Amino acid sequence: MAFRLGIDTGGTYTDAVLFDPDQGVVAAAKALTTKHDLTIGVREAVERVLGETTPPIGLVGLSTTLATNALVEGHGGPVALVLIGFGADALQRADLNEALRGDPVLFIDGGHDASGMAQAPLDEAKLLADAAAVAARVDAFAVTGHFAVRNPAHERRAAELLASVTGKPVTSSHELTARLDGTRRALTTLLNARLIGDIHRLIEGVRGFLIGLGITAPLMVTKGDGSLVTAATALRSPVETILSGPAASVVGAAHLSGLKDVMVSDIGGTTTDIAFLKNGRPELDAQGARVGRFRTMVEAIAVHTSGLGGDSETRRDEEKRLVLGPRRAMPLSLLAHQHPAVLAEMKAQLERPFWRPLDGMFALRLRALPDAGTLPRLQREVWDWLEDGPLSLDELCERRHAERPLARLVDRGLVIRAAFTPSDAAHVLGLQSNWNGEGARLGAALRGRYESLAGKDAGLQDPEQFARTVVDLAVRQTARALLNAAFAEDGFASAEAPAVQTLLDKAVAALRGGLVRPRMELHLPVVAIGAPARLFYPEACRRLGTEAVIPPFAHVSNAVGAVAGDVVQHATVTIGLVEHQRLRVHRQAGPYDTYDLADALSIARAEAERQARSRAEQAGAGEIAVRVEEKVTVVDGIEGGSLFVEAVVTATASGRPGLA
Repeated sequence: MAFRLGIDTGGTYTDAVLFDPDQGVVAAAKALTTKHDLTIGVREAVERVLGETTPPIGLVGLSTTLATNALVEGHGGPVALVLIGFGADALQRADLNEALRGDPVLFIDGGHDASGMAQAPLDEAKLLADAAAVAARVDAFAVTGHFAVRNPAHERRAAELLASVTGKPVTSSHELTARLDGTRRALTTLLNARLIGDIHRLIEGVRGFLIGLGITAPLMVTKGDGSLVTAATALRSPVETILSGPAASVVGAAHLSGLKDVMVSDIGGTTTDIAFLKNGRPELDAQGARVGRFRTMVEAIAVHTSGLGGDSETRRDEEKRLVLGPRRAMPLSLLAHQHPAVLAEMKAQLERPFWRPLDGMFALRLRALPDAGTLPRLQREVWDWLEDGPLSLDELCERRHAERPLARLVDRGLVIRAAFTPSDAAHVLGLQSNWNGEGARLGAALRGRYESLAGKDAGLQDPEQFARTVVDLAVRQTARALLNAAFAEDGFASAEAPAVQTLLDKAVAALRGGLVRPRMELHLPVVAIGAPARLFYPEACRRLGTEAVIPPFAHVSNAVGAVAGDVVQHATVTIGLVEHQRLRVHRQAGPYDTYDLADALSIARAEAERQARSRAEQAGAGEIAVRVEEKVTVVDGIEGGSLFVEAVVTATASGRPGLA
């Protein structure tokens, strides 16, 4: 019997599970995510879950936030965008110019029209000359041809020439999507090419240490729609792993709970991601995955994200109300666990006869920086001060007046603040014990003292009362996040209106006073997953009149989803009307013309099934089943009868991943 090994690299933790296809999860382990080199955390989690003896492994599955985080944070290598048949005005649409970040663009004559016919010959000489001029300063090429989804011939030829002459990776838009909208295809292709280097380093790093453990099983990666692909496919199309982590969590939740129609809420260290499971499949975003401000053409789950997690910082908002997030902080219990010396600093702050607003808050380096000399002078000074470990914000901001350069280092992801979080509150109340409880209690005493004065509530000076207040805040914000996601799902566009939000506040606050006591209910159960789920969701769902389902191993649901999913691939073929009432089937090999709709549909079905089956095989599916659907659009004629407009044939090929 061969086990499956599931791995998930999240924002705070990297999880690993040993999965038996018949019995489910048999072992699970966690390690802190090492952002400067993800494979370090992966190795630690895998070694913990395997123990001293590596059992037989038939499949390894990986889900990761790498692609999403890299695009949000602006990481990735330089890319040359090749636009075939487009004018310079294309850069002003779909945020394409912003996404380029100064990378070169090659405008090449060629491309096709809407019927799939060449609008101009491909200018191969200019393509080669322009590519030679930029090849040394880019890591990859992204090729998008005008109406390439109708005829990809020029994209294919351009990719062939670029690969043979430059030796660089080349991404073509028709390989990523069959949808129209050339500039959004170009954006998606550009982002894909930019991610190739990052995903290559992760996959090859994971492969390398797995081989060192004697594991040679196929490595699969979770896509943003929750399906699996081989590592080789992910290397070619890394942009399809956008939202891989949330998608894996939904698939894992479905497997662990056995439910088919639910809300799935995944609370991690930084965010809460809410999605909907309908008839056992994740609901997809019809417009394509959005990452930051960029709307791609990647098929991915529809996610409603809020800035609430177990590591959300406790702070006062603009209206002086105590709130959580959206900024993530390192929990003081974790800080004290890793750097015990901060306990003495917190004790000294607590013994002072006066308080300061930054008491119980620290800063420390988050990741390595190969060349600190590239930092501006003031930022470099702060970076050097943190070389030996964390410093209090009181020291950095009040005494050394380094608030601005420190904020810039935090924004760049080089430094992180440590502050009181819901994870610390859980340590104070005995609900969590994996880090340093004394650090959490000292933090509660320090922040509670300050908040009791800021909020004029003397009761907050008691560490346990302050901790209970923070947990209640997390419960209320969790309930609000669930309601906002449900309103959005119902199409209630005005849910963000102040009056509605006031009602939501009262509905989830469990207040006994007041003349108006609104009640709101969810009509779906909530499967809650993620390490902090047990702390907040039972009470949040009770207030919303629904059931909180927290299945066994909910804290490692993403890693379960990384091996519980299927391989699913789609292919779409369109039939259009061209001159002389001919029907044109847009095939990969070139257009096929006929006057007979039945003939056109037959050709389109065969083409769609062939493409879908081929993609599923390349993506690693074993036994493949193909489902074909078609939609024929006709309109009423002026003189009676009907007129053909378009037909779309879609094939979906699915199967379990093949095992070693």
